[in-house]
Amino acid sequence: MGYIWQGFGNTLIMTLAAVVIGLVLGFIVAIVKIAALNNKWMKIPAFICNIYTTVIRGTPVALQLFLMVFSILAFPNFKPYAAIITFGINSGAYVSENIRAGIMSVDKGQMEAGRSLGIPWTATMIKIIFPQAIKNVIPAIGNEMIALLKDTSIIGIVGTTVGTLTFDLNAAAGQIAINLGGAYLASSIVAGCFYLAVVYAIVLIIKLIERRLRKSDRR
Repeated sequence: MGYIWQGFGNTLIMTLAAVVIGLVLGFIVAIVKIAALNNKWMKIPAFICNIYTTVIRGTPVALQLFLMVFSILAFPNFKPYAAIITFGINSGAYVSENIRAGIMSVDKGQMEAGRSLGIPWTATMIKIIFPQAIKNVIPAIGNEMIALLKDTSIIGIVGTTVGTLTFDLNAAAGQIAINLGGAYLASSIVAGCFYLAVVYAIVLIIKLIERRLRKSDRR
């Protein structure tokens, strides 16, 4: 089980790091696209963001991983970090659309009311629009986190290791199978149970957050 726990810990670290990158990148891209609707100076940045989301969402994550690991970020001993960056960039494209959709779902009268009171655009977004949008975005962000966790299982296709230890949970299962003389089914089931446990925990956390937000609405 040493391989499993090592791979499990590495998988969680990789997923959390990629989630942070995805959230930051997705938030920036979403804001740029929203700002471009009313600011002509943001048109070019928004165009670049549109290309980014189109290319990333339109190509397989496995292809992106290969390009990053073996071409763009092909540095010695950098495979795990290149994989994290790849998954973060991939996640950011989807997160940006989720955030943008959440912001756009807020009635535009909210922005107009804030501006009519003399509140700057930025302050209106932070104090009025974002608190309402986040309630619509949380379920989609939770689904993206789950998808990202499962996507990390493909990191083994680029042969990523750290020293002599397998880097992720999927690779750990493969190492166990080799040590046991080819018991791939049993090791895969064990790895699947670990993935299922984490996904279930994420689902519970998302439900708790949604329940807390619903309570605040009733107040």
